[in-house]
Amino acid sequence: MINVGTLSKLRRLVLRDNVSVREAARRLNISRNTAKKYLDQPEMAEPRYAKRQSVPGLLDPYKEQLSQWLKADSHRTRRDRRTIDAHYQAIRAMGYSGGKIMVYSFCRQWKDEQAQSPKGNGFVPLSFEPGEAFQFDWSTEYLVIGGLHRRLEVAHIKLAASRAYLLVAYYAQAHEMLFDAHARAFAVFGGVPRRGIYDNMKTPHGPAQAL
Repeated sequence: MINVGTLSKLRRLVLRDNVSVREAARRLNISRNTAKKYLDQPEMAEPRYAKRQSVPGLLDPYKEQLSQWLKADSHRTRRDRRTIDAHYQAIRAMGYSGGKIMVYSFCRQWKDEQAQSPKGNGFVPLSFEPGEAFQFDWSTEYLVIGGLHRRLEVAHIKLAASRAYLLVAYYAQAHEMLFDAHARAFAVFGGVPRRGIYDNMKTPHGPAQAL
């Protein structure tokens, strides 16, 4: 699907910056025919799509896992939170065969319900001794490398006490990548903390390559 933001970028690239339709479509990850269709319109209008009929029950086995991930993300900084698309890709790897719309709807509904729920005044402060613990998590990012729009899996390793952190980007998740990221981080930090804190990781097997 193409949204208003993508459509605006498309028209700016082609009509203002004189980029070819083919090149603009490649940069925005849309088909050339789709780009040409919207460029042929005299004025920019918000795309309209027919409402998709969701298949009931496909998401049910994964709702509890999604809720756990969303709850964990709610305690992270905005920068460290995973996107809804990252959650969608994660449950696809677990066997989910439904569409992305159902996942987006569930996540947005969960966030809306949390925003409307009563907020208590109590809290539990977290404090760590130097060298006591580190936190590890993955995020999915996108970057243009050599002119190609590439998906990257980024390892986040953060010291719990000082909040010093290291990011290592790879083309895919794998156990080799997991071990490599730890080794790089401990070398930079100058030591190994006593324990690690992980959030429901399920790193798949496969070849790894650091950037």
